[in-house]
Amino acid sequence: MKIKRFEVGPFAENTYLLTAGNDALLVDPGFSNEKEFKQFRSELANSGSLLKAVLLTHAHIDHVLGLPAVLKAFDVDIYLNHTDLTPWNSISQQARMFGLQADNLDFTPNELPGSGTLSIGSFRMDLLYTPGHAPDHVSIYFEDDDVVLAGDTLFKQSVGRTDLYKGDSDLLKKSILEKLYTLPDKTTVYPGHGMVTTIGEEKRNNPFVRG
Repeated sequence: MKIKRFEVGPFAENTYLLTAGNDALLVDPGFSNEKEFKQFRSELANSGSLLKAVLLTHAHIDHVLGLPAVLKAFDVDIYLNHTDLTPWNSISQQARMFGLQADNLDFTPNELPGSGTLSIGSFRMDLLYTPGHAPDHVSIYFEDDDVVLAGDTLFKQSVGRTDLYKGDSDLLKKSILEKLYTLPDKTTVYPGHGMVTTIGEEKRNNPFVRG
């Protein structure tokens, strides 16, 4: 599996393009303008892969800002955890909080389970429910590739903010300790913001949650 990171939008959010064979997944499309979206489309075209689905670790505005552009260009399924759909149903309100403009989307995504495995095309992933930053937050673990897409749960020497809707610092810490820090130390962490890290590095050096 190959992973391409795009740092996009006003929040420097990490959008990821995953390719394996002839299949591709897009994770957390935060594109905020045409230039950013064209960079993704060019990378996808160069890969020769077909976009199979869009996965959302959670529905905060910076992770879904590019969805309208994606849906206009591709007939593709969207996946999001359904534990609490309030963030998904309040995209417009979220945008206004940060001085942005975005419309609510008039459909409910396919459900991304909070546990178990999911197979889409060439991809097989384990789903880890990791609330605390957001009540719909799921981290996506690819055991065969030693990779976890941690969204805004765990960053390099930091953790996700907990001052938004249903944020909970104790729950965030529990999610990290019980769901992420139990993964092998060699697991590469691809976060929703900032640079990649590893589980082992964060267990040793993260000042907010030590393993």
